[in-house]
Amino acid sequence: MYKVFIDGQEGTTGLKIFNRLSTRNDIQLLNIEVKDRKNIDVRLEFIREADVTFFCLPDKAAREIASKAPENAKIIDASTAHRTDDAWIYGFPEISENQRDLIRQSNRVSVPGCHASGFISIVKPLIENSIITKDTFLACTSITGYSGGGKPMINEYETYNMGFAANHKDDKSDTYNSNGSDGPKSPGLYALNQNHKHMPEMKKISGLSKSPAFIPVISNYYSGMLVTIPIDVKMMSKEYQMEEVERLFKEFYLDEILVKVTTLNPEEKNGMLYANKMAGRDDMEILVYGDKETVVISSRYDNLGKGASGAAIQCMNIMLGIEETTSLVKGNNYE
Repeated sequence: MYKVFIDGQEGTTGLKIFNRLSTRNDIQLLNIEVKDRKNIDVRLEFIREADVTFFCLPDKAAREIASKAPENAKIIDASTAHRTDDAWIYGFPEISENQRDLIRQSNRVSVPGCHASGFISIVKPLIENSIITKDTFLACTSITGYSGGGKPMINEYETYNMGFAANHKDDKSDTYNSNGSDGPKSPGLYALNQNHKHMPEMKKISGLSKSPAFIPVISNYYSGMLVTIPIDVKMMSKEYQMEEVERLFKEFYLDEILVKVTTLNPEEKNGMLYANKMAGRDDMEILVYGDKETVVISSRYDNLGKGASGAAIQCMNIMLGIEETTSLVKGNNYE
């Protein structure tokens, strides 16, 4: 039985991790009293007792407690605080041949950001296979459900949705196509000044030397993420065709259980690629499509799964020597 402490279990990611682990018979969750949740001395005692600790904290609080924690304590940080810190291992086991071993051997692992997970899953293979160079300028659109904004944003959207439903229960008009200015009814761009907090890890971990144009979009559905990067074949090191790019991606992720390269199904080829298809799951699918002039690559997953709590639990399983996908939800419809 492994002892696990979640420092900050009242937040969105902390609650997800708590709920997932509470049903496991190999895990004992260490519960801190409400009055002690901000008491650093009590929290350090829990960290010393635990076999592994999750930080689900604001960045400043994560840095503070990390600086005081014993070096031999196994810590998985779900905040942004340590993702570009060379003393911490980046918790994305599929991005290199030795990343899984580095996670297994480390006492300090940082969980990737949700947007960053999709971006890196696409750009890392492009650079490793020399399809593009490190100084290639890329544009990326990332669509997410509102749960990615945490409790305040979840409350904002769900309050709006309940109010909208109550006020329009007899309204048969296409109200969602109106020109009203109340934001939650429409997808919205944010981080307009290109300073999204995931940008540093996106650039560093993928290997890019030039910052991408990053366009995050939040929309009125709960969870699910679709990260998309188009590439003009003339920007490539040679004019790769779509089928060759797909083959190289399949080789990069060969034998991975939670990251699979797939093809568009017939409905998607003739219609739309929906961002919430992977909601409720912990795996990720990468799709390669486009035409002879532009290759488009999308990464689709759940921002609360492979983009947050699922990735954190995957890292915990690796660090503790447990079968990697234990308590994770994955699909079985891959090639």
